[in-house]
Amino acid sequence: MNLNRRQFSVLAGATLLSSTLPELNAQAEDKRIGYCIVALGRISMDHFMPAVKMSQQSKITGIVSGHPDKARRMAAQYGVPESSIYTYENCDQMRDNKAIDAVYIALPNSMHAEYTIRCAKAGKHVLCEKPMSTSIADAKAMIDACKQANVKLLIAYRCQYEPTNLRAISLIRDGKLGAVQAIESANGFNIRPGEWRLNKKMAGGGPLMDVGIYSLNACRYLTSEEPVEVKAYSSVIDKDGRFNEVEENDSWTMKFPSGILASCNTTYGAGMDGFYRVHGSKGTLDVQAAFGYQGQHLKARFNDGTTLDEPNPAKDPSQFVREADYFSNCILKNEEPKSNGEEGLRDMEWMGRIYESCGLSL
Repeated sequence: MNLNRRQFSVLAGATLLSSTLPELNAQAEDKRIGYCIVALGRISMDHFMPAVKMSQQSKITGIVSGHPDKARRMAAQYGVPESSIYTYENCDQMRDNKAIDAVYIALPNSMHAEYTIRCAKAGKHVLCEKPMSTSIADAKAMIDACKQANVKLLIAYRCQYEPTNLRAISLIRDGKLGAVQAIESANGFNIRPGEWRLNKKMAGGGPLMDVGIYSLNACRYLTSEEPVEVKAYSSVIDKDGRFNEVEENDSWTMKFPSGILASCNTTYGAGMDGFYRVHGSKGTLDVQAAFGYQGQHLKARFNDGTTLDEPNPAKDPSQFVREADYFSNCILKNEEPKSNGEEGLRDMEWMGRIYESCGLSL
């Protein structure tokens, strides 16, 4: 083969490029967002971390824990190097760890603000469990810190990304129920003694902050409106020492600008299989296990005689996979998350109003 200089140069360049393609392709294939897990508790170890391991857009690349043995055990399980294990005292050092793009904060409620702000200052995007914080002031400080650091903040409202809840929203938006008139919702469980959630300083409040927030948020995303009025009551029935600092029961009603009325209940004193029921002029929609990690079941009855019966076969931790990958895609595409800090702040403000109506405070 006779080649002139130009042909030789082209061929040589192509040969050189082809020799580097495997390496380039390997780099291109792994565009997953690296998450540092802040706190090794039930929700992180049993749900979020297994979900990330199953995901397409996310991976575990760091751990923050006050328990060295547990941290090393989980690091070995997820392939996290020991150099990427941090304590609560030195976690600011993750700013120099390029393998960590974001953090997942699964600490008690009262610690959300401090570690969101610290991680944002370290240049890491933040996925924070709900409730966002224990005060409106802290929620605003979290938003400001993330904006100043130019990082994204997502509050873990996984139901906003869950298929059955999205189906319910779609049916309402498409007018299948006609004009919505009323919503009923409940969520609760019988809490064990000694849980940190019974500590007002750590939790910020009782069941409203923990499980009642699901009903509050659902009424807002189902109506796509903000309430204009709220009235509420709280009570303690079981005098067994669990509720010395926080309320046992909360019940509240909300009126929305369109006239829709919502009635919600939450408790730490009894099992409530979280649900909502939406009454419209053309039919009624029910979602059972609406807020659980699995088992969602949508049913609807329409005035024309037709019905829907749609169980969701998805298993835990599929919701956490969707949540992690949604946030990862927001980071990769530089898009603002749907359930951002402002969304979390609105729930904080409404919970403050609910407590105020009960004669309590955040």
